[in-house]
Amino acid sequence: TYGNSLHDEQNPTPDALLKWIEHTCISKKGKLIMPAFSVGRTQEILYALNQLELENRLPPIAYFVDSPLSLKATAIIKSYPQYFNERIQKVLLNDDDPFSFKGLQLIESVEESKNLNYYKEPCVIISASGMAEAGRVKHHISNSIENSRNTILLTGYCEPNSLGGRLLQHPKEVSIFGQHHEVNAEVGQLRSMSAHGDYEDLCHFLACQDASAVKKLFLVHGEYEVQLDFRQRLVRKGFTDVEIPEQHSEWELQ
Repeated sequence: TYGNSLHDEQNPTPDALLKWIEHTCISKKGKLIMPAFSVGRTQEILYALNQLELENRLPPIAYFVDSPLSLKATAIIKSYPQYFNERIQKVLLNDDDPFSFKGLQLIESVEESKNLNYYKEPCVIISASGMAEAGRVKHHISNSIENSRNTILLTGYCEPNSLGGRLLQHPKEVSIFGQHHEVNAEVGQLRSMSAHGDYEDLCHFLACQDASAVKKLFLVHGEYEVQLDFRQRLVRKGFTDVEIPEQHSEWELQ
């Protein structure tokens, strides 16, 4: 997926989030719309915002989670604190809910979700789906994308033909629900949150292999252009035969 790029390791997620909140909600007085996967990504964002509150750095505005599945997933995760990692266990010593903070509002009903369209104050809206191709976030984007004060902040990988993927190509206009919208809102991406490895992670995974002894290496995931770039990187590392199989092709392994 990220065979031709590096994640932003120098800008931790809480710091990156804070910059976008300050830029959009404080400086521009707009809405920060964050498409986020319901399981995993939404909880990561809430945890990062909770960290900012614990450090007294979280701006005092409204934060909405508008996704029924996200709310259910978060409730389930909270039910099993014994499985949290060591870092969160330390947080629990002083904070009994690492996924909540002052200003957080949980949106459940469709009517409540629609009412956010008329919310005039600066705010953060976290909503599924992560690629913005479906779910309530698509409605929020449709209602916010023509206002230059607002920001659409993608929080993970977006397939190029999804709404999120199309927005990352920075078009002048985009079709949503069959209607054309001018893209006046700012479009950004949080690269520090992706669960997909970048090219350094992928090369590290292969470091245990003797490149000269590997007969053939197959790249079967990711966009074709990214695979081409990553193949060249692997060739420079000594993997002489790197194959990008065509769809439905067959190979016999011996």
